[in-house]
Amino acid sequence: MTFNVTILGSNSAIPTIKRNPTSQLVNHLERFFLIDCAEGTQVQLRRNRLKIQRINHIFISHLHGDHFFGLIGLISSMHLLGRKKELTIYGPPLLKDILDMQLVASQTELNYPLNFHPTNPSENETIYEDEKLSISTIPLNHRIPTCGFLFKEKQGKRRLIRDEVKALNIPVEQFYEIKNGADFIKEDGTVISNNEITKDPHIIRSYAFCSDTSYFEPIIPLIKNVDLLYHETTFMQDRAKAAADKFHTTTIEAATIAKKAKVKKLIIGHFSNRYDEPKLLLDESRTVFANTQLALDGKVFEV
Repeated sequence: MTFNVTILGSNSAIPTIKRNPTSQLVNHLERFFLIDCAEGTQVQLRRNRLKIQRINHIFISHLHGDHFFGLIGLISSMHLLGRKKELTIYGPPLLKDILDMQLVASQTELNYPLNFHPTNPSENETIYEDEKLSISTIPLNHRIPTCGFLFKEKQGKRRLIRDEVKALNIPVEQFYEIKNGADFIKEDGTVISNNEITKDPHIIRSYAFCSDTSYFEPIIPLIKNVDLLYHETTFMQDRAKAAADKFHTTTIEAATIAKKAKVKKLIIGHFSNRYDEPKLLLDESRTVFANTQLALDGKVFEV
């Protein structure tokens, strides 16, 4: 039951040799969802052996360049590699105008349908949903309209106990009803309780991505009890004023959000270039929230 996050970029605005700006790949049941697409994202996808044509949905948090400057290049590469299936972009309304202008200016007519779903950074709303997963926006407090994204699994059906099903020779056509809680009735009328032939559904898992933002407590109810939280951590606490002035978050502030939201694990990223060694930020965050890790380029986190 795959549900993990690959960090493609962990730095703030300017890339370094070791760290690219923000981008992440969420793998849910072998379906790929890309969050943000900074410059260099294509290279990072290839470096981590992640096939770009398996990405069908891309989510852009806001229109600062370190979160979307790689998008048109990725869209173009998908075209050049012969993509036919549709791609859906979710992002601020102005992003559609930007992409349209870039495609017109380069005289590019894509081989595949490119759909656009505008987001409203001031609202918490579901923007993607299927039978197994929902994705909703998390309004944030940054210098320009910005939202994060909450990935949350839906409650699954009960799971068949294979040995019991085989021993009772239960017909395949009855599996659906049994997974939905029905008992099994044998030919002689004997009732086999659902609890004897099924197990509880898998536990619901969740991942919250909180992009660029100042310390913003209104997000706490939206990310309450998530299994994995990514929260930007641009500065250490001694630069709290600079963080506030630039609508960013410090180590202590991100850890405080995680603690108040009672999340299971916190990963921090979007590090300022002033920090050659992100472990300094990690150590400071752990003074408030012990289960914190660094969202460094190439790391994979299980949800």
